[in-house]
Amino acid sequence: MFQLRKFLLLLVIFTLSYFVGSTQETKALPDTTTSDGLFQAARTAAFDHKDYPLAKNYCKKGLEKSPDYADIRIFLGRLYTWTDEYDSAKACFELVLAKNPTYEDASIAYADLLYWNKHYKEAITICDGGLKANPASQELLIRKAKSLASLKEFVAATEITNTILKQDNSNAEARSLENRIKDESIKNRIGISYDYNTFDKQFADPWHLLAIDYTRATPIGSVTARVNYANRFTKSATQFEIEAYPHFSKTFYSYVSVGFSDTTSIFPKFRAGFSLYANLPKSFEAELGFRYLKFGGTPTWIYTAYVGKYLGSWLLGARTYITPSDFVKAVSVSYNVTARYYFGGTDDYLGTVMGYGISPDDKYNSIQINTTLYNSYKLGLDFKKKINPHNVMNISLAWFNQEYLPGVKGNQYLISAGWQFRF
Repeated sequence: MFQLRKFLLLLVIFTLSYFVGSTQETKALPDTTTSDGLFQAARTAAFDHKDYPLAKNYCKKGLEKSPDYADIRIFLGRLYTWTDEYDSAKACFELVLAKNPTYEDASIAYADLLYWNKHYKEAITICDGGLKANPASQELLIRKAKSLASLKEFVAATEITNTILKQDNSNAEARSLENRIKDESIKNRIGISYDYNTFDKQFADPWHLLAIDYTRATPIGSVTARVNYANRFTKSATQFEIEAYPHFSKTFYSYVSVGFSDTTSIFPKFRAGFSLYANLPKSFEAELGFRYLKFGGTPTWIYTAYVGKYLGSWLLGARTYITPSDFVKAVSVSYNVTARYYFGGTDDYLGTVMGYGISPDDKYNSIQINTTLYNSYKLGLDFKKKINPHNVMNISLAWFNQEYLPGVKGNQYLISAGWQFRF
């Protein structure tokens, strides 16, 4: 009797498993009885399995059922685009636009086809047609700007990216395109800046820092040569720097720098830096890198990490510097949080920063990394404005509260002004 019950129980379990499995398999099968189901099956075949022939077949069957189903025909055109079937893709988009000239998705897909095949003037024409019915379409605007930039019409392209960024500064594609246009259209930049630091207790004399730089755009990214002249502790020194921002792809670029000085009491004898930046999905950006400072004795290695997020016209960011120290057998950590509001393009913003600790990237303060500072707090404001396509100015104010002896704090005030001429 026991064996019979056991057999029946196993039979029930097997039967239930079979029907559950059959039901799951049935659910997994695509619905090919309706045009909507065929459209979804085509997307699954294309995106999940990269099976473009099967996806095209589903689209064609869907159009047999619903010849005026515009989204299926547009997707079929994109499939033709991805498989380099230019004429077939063009026919799909033109058929949709002939029946509905205001259909935004059809104009976007057609503009992509023309842009990727280097038919930039035709792409602009399609974008203009779509923008008549959809004047606020950022998708069409960015495609028109890209085509204009490819035709070297940089002024018109920049006007469009500025318009997009005023509406939505979290648009990473528009921001990246504006930076690329800046590098391609303006090959040379000359800048000058002056920093004035004064102290209420720690030092009797103010600090002065004058910097002059020249930047040249290259096919791989911008390269800057800079001369820094400082007067601190009633002494003067000069530092020579070279910085570069090589681009690897639309996602990744880097920062590389080296610097030399003749006086270690004011600047590091040698400094170097490297960071890898990434433009991430959902308007995030991130950085990982290091800074190397060589004063008189043991060199100092500093590691940095940053993450930022665009929210509308705001850029919010957080950065840390981590400095292992053999001298105190400890790890020093500094933090900065920033908020920047863009009221125009990438050179038009008002920003604020709050921080703890000394940053090696602050040329006016990095000398103090080599001294004993117990606690240091920072609050700053930064304003940058593009006056015209050739001139950009910036002004910065900062306040530091530093504990330079145990229990003894002092204030430091910074006023900085800069100007850049582009040609």
